[in-house]
Amino acid sequence: MAQHNFEGDVGNLNEHQIQFINKVIEEQGLSVKKVVFQPVGKAGDNFVANVKRINIEGENGSLKMVVKIASQNEFVRQSTNTGISFNNENFMYTEVLPKLVSLQKAAGVPEEEHLRYAKCFGALSEAPNEVVMLEDLNESEFIMLDKFKSLSDECVRSILKNFATLHSLSYVLKTKEPETYNQFTTKLINLWDILARNPVLTQQFANGTIMLLSVLDNDEHKNIVRSKIEKIFELMLQLSENALTDESSVIQQGDAWTNNMMFKFKGQNLVESIMIDYQGSKNGNPVMDLLFMIFNCTDHETRSKHYYDWLDYYHSELDRSLSYFDLSADSVYPRRKLDADIKKYKELLFAISIMLTNIFTRNTEEAAEMMETLNNTSFDEAIEVLANTEIPKDTAARAKKRITGIIESFIELGLI
Repeated sequence: MAQHNFEGDVGNLNEHQIQFINKVIEEQGLSVKKVVFQPVGKAGDNFVANVKRINIEGENGSLKMVVKIASQNEFVRQSTNTGISFNNENFMYTEVLPKLVSLQKAAGVPEEEHLRYAKCFGALSEAPNEVVMLEDLNESEFIMLDKFKSLSDECVRSILKNFATLHSLSYVLKTKEPETYNQFTTKLINLWDILARNPVLTQQFANGTIMLLSVLDNDEHKNIVRSKIEKIFELMLQLSENALTDESSVIQQGDAWTNNMMFKFKGQNLVESIMIDYQGSKNGNPVMDLLFMIFNCTDHETRSKHYYDWLDYYHSELDRSLSYFDLSADSVYPRRKLDADIKKYKELLFAISIMLTNIFTRNTEEAAEMMETLNNTSFDEAIEVLANTEIPKDTAARAKKRITGIIESFIELGLI
């Protein structure tokens, strides 16, 4: 096998990863002349993985891919469970998602209704050299939106349709091939469950939450946050165990926030959306996907206008997707069960959304500085540095607005 001419940003690739990437490129049959690596986004945009875009030029054509490369930094791997994250994602792309689409093809579901995901050219799960090589969706005119801005009603509905399709196919697989479904869900590891059992990481999150309280000036809001955060990990483990025997459980995307979605527009009109990260995928309750996206990707004003319509829309799309398989939402996940599950999971989603503010409101420069700290200190030192780093004014303002909006929405919607 010929070694291709790799150019550009290849500095942090090890020899094992280079050989794997070279093998996958060779399999494309392009008679490659040159492969150019470029970083995706800015420094600090990607925490769990180093993401690169590669431009492959060959005698038989050209091709672009996005390559996700696992961090080899000790702190990052421990704090994000990098090995498990990549195993989840690789398994979703190579086994689960293709199987779900095969169900749609067998049932004659129109192609435009198929679950859309980036094509996977190759995946390596060998720690600490994990790699996943994917279709470059920019080539199909998909773009990522500003993580600091609320998704529009149109964008939320598009993601809800994706959820409805993904969740419905879980129910179909569970009905038609229960052994396959059980095999899949056994291999997908719940990252939140692992976090909740790790005292070092739970303390890290607790320290971050204490920092977040400093941006609030409303004592009532501070008390609400404290009271909900105190029991988050106990509740997380309890609900995780309940999900194992809950007939309503599905294969979740698991981490639906703005940076893990891409959208395709024609002019000002949204054509399609796609989810691009499956590292947090697991077997769990459908409302975890719904509420996670709603409360982490929209602001209070948008939720106030559309929240109940969004739930109605999701359930109607779930029913429509199931109808191709002679199933119905009323039979597998009736609306009354969805409403009951929201009440069951609301406190957990509130606490998770508050905790993630410490990550989702950071700007690129802060994230880059954080990565620099992680790359030059030990695990324990990194935790101490992060816990005692002052929040910049612009981040504090974003965090305050976001936390206040989450609290106001939960109160207005009767969830607190």
